[in-house]
Amino acid sequence: MKEDSSHDSRPSWDEYFMTIARQVASRSTCDRKFVGAVIVRDRMILSTGYNGSIRGLPHCSEVGHMMENGHCVATVHAEANAIVQAARNGVNINGADIYVTASPCWNCFKMIANAGIKRIFFGEFYRDERIYEFSKKAGIELIDMTETTKKLKEKEKQNAP
Repeated sequence: MKEDSSHDSRPSWDEYFMTIARQVASRSTCDRKFVGAVIVRDRMILSTGYNGSIRGLPHCSEVGHMMENGHCVATVHAEANAIVQAARNGVNINGADIYVTASPCWNCFKMIANAGIKRIFFGEFYRDERIYEFSKKAGIELIDMTETTKKLKEKEKQNAP
């Protein structure tokens, strides 16, 4: 859905939603990696999520990390939180797109697939090559927005006070 707007200064819809995902990531409570996710259908935001602790429990930023094999396992990933938020609120996400600041891990990819999400836009590749093979098998389109994300970061730096 790479659509250009009629005004050069306006971001494309993909840039717009990825920028929102990056803002959502700023709420992350695991400081090892700030990740945000936005689930969208028909240019409408259905749900958002960021990585953080189990609801009601202390955050990594408060009590430290629970490390296993070099990864913090105390945190619930952004994609999972966005899917759970939709479920808690009775929002149908079947056939939607997800914009996520980092490509999904294997477990999140499986949840995304089973939730019926059809396209995954990601701002940087993050650690699991299996998503490329299995997205094809599952009929899920992967859209790498790494270059777009770099341009957005540069634009933000230029506009910073």
